[in-house]
Amino acid sequence: MPLWGTAQDKQYARQVIEKLTALDMHGRGYVMDGDEIAAHYIKEQMEVHGALAFDYNFYQDFSMTVNTFPGKMKVIVEEQVLTPGVDFLVKPSSGAASGNYNLMWTDWKALAHKEADFTMTPSEMRKTLMVVDPSGAETKEEKAFVQSLWGNPLGLVGVIVLTEDKLTWGVSQTQNPYIELEIKKDKLTKDTKTISLKIDAKYNPKHRCQNIVGFIEGKEEPDSFIVFTGHYDHLGHMGKDTYFPGANDNASGISMLLDFVKHYADYENQSKYSIAFIAFGAEEAGLVGSRHYVEDPVFPLEQIKFLVNIDLLGTGGEGITIVNATKHEKEYNTFLKLNEKKKYLAQVKKRGPAANSDHYFFSEKGVPAFFIYTMGGITAYHDIYDVAETLPLTEYEDVFKLITDFVKELEK
Repeated sequence: MPLWGTAQDKQYARQVIEKLTALDMHGRGYVMDGDEIAAHYIKEQMEVHGALAFDYNFYQDFSMTVNTFPGKMKVIVEEQVLTPGVDFLVKPSSGAASGNYNLMWTDWKALAHKEADFTMTPSEMRKTLMVVDPSGAETKEEKAFVQSLWGNPLGLVGVIVLTEDKLTWGVSQTQNPYIELEIKKDKLTKDTKTISLKIDAKYNPKHRCQNIVGFIEGKEEPDSFIVFTGHYDHLGHMGKDTYFPGANDNASGISMLLDFVKHYADYENQSKYSIAFIAFGAEEAGLVGSRHYVEDPVFPLEQIKFLVNIDLLGTGGEGITIVNATKHEKEYNTFLKLNEKKKYLAQVKKRGPAANSDHYFFSEKGVPAFFIYTMGGITAYHDIYDVAETLPLTEYEDVFKLITDFVKELEK
């Protein structure tokens, strides 16, 4: 195995993040083969830094359904062309749209109390979008009702929900037969009666994906594993020209995953146990890659001593949170004591179990697992602003040291 130096490499992390967020990675999503291009890069990095493949193959293939937006993405309001990702989002489950549509402004409170007067011919319904302003929804029940309106209960051609909040996108494995738009509230007024749309939506019933799996053999107990995981996919494109870079989520985690490969490939850092590295695909679509892995593991789950899943590692000014800390108190206390001794981070916050990242299905199968993410700093998340240029990597080095110190404790 090559000698690569014993410390974390922040400069290398920057290079990885810049590479994974570049335009030619297409947001590591499901348009223009972005996720496949990213997977190939990660596989190459694992190889060059000394990781081995199980059965000579770094890839674990699987497929899934996914809704995509590969082409036109245009919304025009009173001759003003709105900017995707800034002024509006297409909901991930939206169908396609093409043409001019009428707007029906809906009083959601009247609708909730069945007081709304709704009379429209089938022909009119096929050319009309319902506009919902959720202002005033304060109780849990009111918010739930407004949320239910995304289901297009009036059977119109689609739904527009206005928002004053940050535009946050996602991925859907299904496509609805109607249009769904989220538009900034200042872009529409009640005087606006029509809207022009050209939205290309393509449902893919069998998108090919892959997890990337490598390992460094342990020097004493090679059949026992410490596992590092993180997802490499992100949201991809919303239309041909708008993509979501995903610097913090989760190019940052993959940069540290590859940094761990470099670290443990160094003979001086070789662990007592084998160290496995898994970069999961399709996390953003609902933990699809990690679910597939757990259902068909490359090596027995029983051989995993501990799993550390890393996601959102680009900040850290306020410390880290450990999901599953209440489930594994002993290991959490190890983290806590190490941090108190070395003064790495502002805090190591405890959190209970949550199905919010790729550790989840492992944990459900009885594998001891933590999910670690950083806190503080930038708020960009699932939007077009999660870019490499503004990702501070505030505590990257200290998080790296804390996790590798934790692995040393597991070896005792």
